[in-house]
Amino acid sequence: MTPLHDTAVRGFASDNYSGVHPEVLAAIAAANDGHQIAYGEDAYTARLQEVFAHHFGEGAQAFPVFNGTGANVTGLQSMLPRWGAVIAASTAHINVDEGGAPERVAGIKILNVPTEDGKLTPDLVDREAWGWGDEHRAQPLVVSITQSTELGTLYTPDEIRALADHAHAHGMRLHLDGARISNAAAALDVPLRAFTTDAGVDVLSFGGTKNGALGAEAVVVLDPAASEGLLYLRKLNMQLSSKMRFVSAQLIALLDGDLYLRNARHSNAMAQRLRAGVEAGIADGSISGVAFSQPTQSNGVFATLPDGVADELRKAFRFYDWDAAKNEVRWMCSFDTTADDVDAFVAELARLT
Repeated sequence: MTPLHDTAVRGFASDNYSGVHPEVLAAIAAANDGHQIAYGEDAYTARLQEVFAHHFGEGAQAFPVFNGTGANVTGLQSMLPRWGAVIAASTAHINVDEGGAPERVAGIKILNVPTEDGKLTPDLVDREAWGWGDEHRAQPLVVSITQSTELGTLYTPDEIRALADHAHAHGMRLHLDGARISNAAAALDVPLRAFTTDAGVDVLSFGGTKNGALGAEAVVVLDPAASEGLLYLRKLNMQLSSKMRFVSAQLIALLDGDLYLRNARHSNAMAQRLRAGVEAGIADGSISGVAFSQPTQSNGVFATLPDGVADELRKAFRFYDWDAAKNEVRWMCSFDTTADDVDAFVAELARLT
C-alpha cells in the first residue's frame, strides 16, 4: 500500500503520533501464522502472565485491553461498589481526557483535587477523603495517581508508598494510571515493581501504545483482594479482544526484553535535549520570551510562549496548547523522535522569537 501521509512530517504533539516499533511489528507478524484459541486462551496471553509476574511479582495478573481509557475504566470499576468514588488530581486523565467514560460507563464519581504539579500527597488526598458512612456523599474508596503524571512529573517510590499507606489506613485502595509507566521506570532507573508492587499499589493500568505498541494496554491486578469481576467487566466494557494473541504479543515484545526501557529512555533523552536546547537559546539570547512551567522529568516539556508564537510554530511542528489562557504548551517526545527533529524544532523556535 502506498502511504497516504507525508512520512517526513514530524511533530511534538503526542507520543501517540509515532508509529509502531519494528520489533513490535515483527512480534505481531510472528504471532500471525496458524490458529490460536480466541478470547485469551492462547499461548501468547499465557506467556504474558509470566512476563508480568517477572516485572511485578508472583501473583500479578494481567488483563490485556485495547486502550488506556478502557484499562482505567475497567480497572477502577473492578475496585469499587456502585456507591464508590475515586480521589484524583484535577489534571488526571480520568478527570479531564476520557470524555466522561469513568462516570458514564462505570458510574464512578471523580473527586478531583487541584495540584500544581499533577501529583497527589496524603494531605491533598485528605481534602476529599471524608464522609464515610454519609449516605449523601459518594464514598471515597480509591485514590488514583498517574505515573508519570499528565504534567510530566514523577512520583518517587517513597511518595507512592506514603500514598498507599495513607489510603490503606483509611480503608481505600490505590490505583495507578501507567499510560507512561515505562518512561517513569526509565527516568527513576528502578524496576517497575519498585514503585508499584513494592510501594503498595493495588491495581494499575499498563500502557504500551505510547511506548511503541500498535494498540496494547493491560489492567494489572497486584492485590487480588482489591479487584473483583474483571473477567466479566472487561467483556461488559467492550475491551475483550477476540484475537487477543496480537495484543499480548505486543506487550511481550516490549517487556520480555528491555525494549520498553530502550524506547522510554530514548524519548526521555529527547525531551531533555529539547529542554537543554531551549535553555541554551534563552541563555545566549537567541530565544526570548519562553519559560518552562514544569520540570522535565520524563518525555514531556511544558513551556509558556510569547503571544502568537505557538500558532506560527505549529505551521512547522504540530503540538498542543496545555493552557491557552496562559500561552502554556506541551511538547512530547516519542521513541522515534530524533536529535535532528529536536534541533530543527529549537531552531524554528529561535527564529520565531
